[in-house]
Amino acid sequence: MSKLKVYGKNNLYGSLNVDTAKNALLPILAGSLLCDEDIIVDKITYYDDINKMLDILKSLGVKIKEYEHYVILNASNAGNFEVSQELSGSLRASIFLLGPLISRLGMAKVYYPGGCNIGSRPINIHLQLLEELGAKILDQHGYVYVDGKNMKCGNVHLPFPSVGATENIIMASVFLKGTTKIYGCAKEPEIEDLCNFLNSMGAKIKGGGSDYIEIEGVKRLHSTTYEPICDRIIAGTYLMLPLICGGEIEITNVNTDYLMPLISLIKNNTCKIDLFGDKITVSSNGKINGFGLVETMPYPHFPTDLQQPLCATSVYGHGTTVIVENLFENRFKHVPELIKMGAKISVKGRVCVVEGGCETYGANVCAEDLRGGVALLMASLGANGYSTISNADIISRGYFNLDEKLKKIGAKIEKI
Repeated sequence: MSKLKVYGKNNLYGSLNVDTAKNALLPILAGSLLCDEDIIVDKITYYDDINKMLDILKSLGVKIKEYEHYVILNASNAGNFEVSQELSGSLRASIFLLGPLISRLGMAKVYYPGGCNIGSRPINIHLQLLEELGAKILDQHGYVYVDGKNMKCGNVHLPFPSVGATENIIMASVFLKGTTKIYGCAKEPEIEDLCNFLNSMGAKIKGGGSDYIEIEGVKRLHSTTYEPICDRIIAGTYLMLPLICGGEIEITNVNTDYLMPLISLIKNNTCKIDLFGDKITVSSNGKINGFGLVETMPYPHFPTDLQQPLCATSVYGHGTTVIVENLFENRFKHVPELIKMGAKISVKGRVCVVEGGCETYGANVCAEDLRGGVALLMASLGANGYSTISNADIISRGYFNLDEKLKKIGAKIEKI
């Protein structure tokens, strides 16, 4: 496992381009199973999680040609419906294979998914909705076996707006004869992107990105070339960097609509932010205020994936920031590591209180999960001296060559 040595107190100046969204790519790649013709996914970014998904698809019989900026997938010979424990256990998004495998092969066998341990993320909603559409489910020995040969269209309602469950039910319903109606859907942009991708292949889906989605079943899907959306979490991370380090960063290939909760917080702080189409420029002298009360909620509210980076930024804001994590119960693992650096933070249950503005110093810290790892990197950029971040490879699950990109705009980072 690699380590990063990060030197603090360097202003950042330059431009950063936002990569394609990891959380859009994962279900789209899974959705390639639904077609027996070539699927071209353009402007792909090979995050570690994307490489794992491609490995899973290869194990299912999908032929894949990987190029620098795009990938060609052909599932015409895909016949394996079982995702192994080794592959499934390393990637939370392996659960996205349930819907496509059921639609394509009538059955699926998936080991309980892995990924970052940030709290309970049960798949019971996925299974409940599949059962309501007629699937038979056997859950034992760590595997979920789903027989979807007798599934029929129908009306289902999500008890909670789960992104993964929404995406799975969409893909499981594409070929069901008649109309399937899904109520209480998650509204994240990545869901709308999945619907646009499937529609580009001939699916008939209405309402992607709203809380009600309607799917009219079709007999088959055809080839397409598709470019997924930009990664709003990476864009949000970039937006906060000048607040910690000082300087000015231009962020390109960004959809500002996805980031309004964060942009509003920054606009109300002691920094300058300008929006120009798909570009954002943010500048700061590194002297910011606390952010007050911030609660994570499903889209379009403040995203849980930016909670940890915001926590790191709050360490450098003069005043108090109170962060309430409403989605995951175990997403403050970065806090003890920030405290090692001199941060004044207290946690009780799902509430994190940051007393910002104190002096911070480099320390030896460990990344426990993807977003927490990025938070530690961000905090290290603002600290006196240098920090060593162990288990830094975990950052590559959702950020591609982040250390190299930051070095180009003035950060001093070494791999050790």
